[in-house]
Amino acid sequence: MRKGLIHIYYGDGKGKTTCALGMALRALGNGLRVQLYQFLKDAPSGEIEALKRFERAEVFRAGAGCGKFLWQMDREERETFLAAQRRLLHRACACAVDSRADLLILDEILSAGDAIGPQEILELLSRRAPEIEIVLTGHQAPPALLAAADYVTFLQKQKHPYDRGVSARRGIEY
Repeated sequence: MRKGLIHIYYGDGKGKTTCALGMALRALGNGLRVQLYQFLKDAPSGEIEALKRFERAEVFRAGAGCGKFLWQMDREERETFLAAQRRLLHRACACAVDSRADLLILDEILSAGDAIGPQEILELLSRRAPEIEIVLTGHQAPPALLAAADYVTFLQKQKHPYDRGVSARRGIEY
């Protein structure tokens, strides 16, 4: 039995999810089972549609985002959204404990601080089946999670078209 390691991709640069999904593609190509849990994201995207085509890949999203950023939501929308994030975490925990996947990707979990704190993530990591490879992504990684990880990659933005008013493009950024 192989030991699963913990990977963190974080920072303000583009590519955190792309790195995680590249790993998913590699795992699927080698016959492994992949589960992707997307926190804070519920908009349609090409990578989600592509992953759904693999029989050994499962995608879980919290939903309840109403197409707004957290700071744009009213109190009721925010509570509904945060509750959906917590339910998604519980589902991911069950996968981690029961070994339902070889690769477990928790996309944007590091940015879900209003719903999911570092202690909850550390609890998931401590309870996981030892053979599961886990990827965490998000903008900031607390020191305790960085210490728990085997791989840490910081992606820093140097330049981005969004800063010039160029919107995300279908097939490239989503």
